[in-house]
Amino acid sequence: MTKIAIVEDDLAIAQMYRMKFEAEGYKVEIAENGKLGLALCEQMKPDLVLLDLMMPEMNGDEMLTALRKTDWGKPIKVIILTNVGEQEAPESLKRLDVSAFIVKAEMTPRQVAELVKQKLA
Repeated sequence: MTKIAIVEDDLAIAQMYRMKFEAEGYKVEIAENGKLGLALCEQMKPDLVLLDLMMPEMNGDEMLTALRKTDWGKPIKVIILTNVGEQEAPESLKRLDVSAFIVKAEMTPRQVAELVKQKLA
């Protein structure tokens, strides 16, 4: 079964995506900040991570930097799902092998699910 980790501090958004992806047949786990997200990824070894950038404790680019430094984290596909525009996003993201960059307000959950399906194919 394909596994997705959602690392998002807005629980309503995380739960909405969890329901959408579980309905599509994915196994989904949620973490509410980058520190918990990194631990979750190490434990579950997801096929894909939906990662918010602006979070407490450890933000998304810090988490992604730490993830990419591990052998198990290098191959995981990561889609940035944030309200930060791509121009305002940290420059480091460009070097961290991001599969896609999505601004939450610009795509519906259905469109995000389609993009996830494409990236996992």
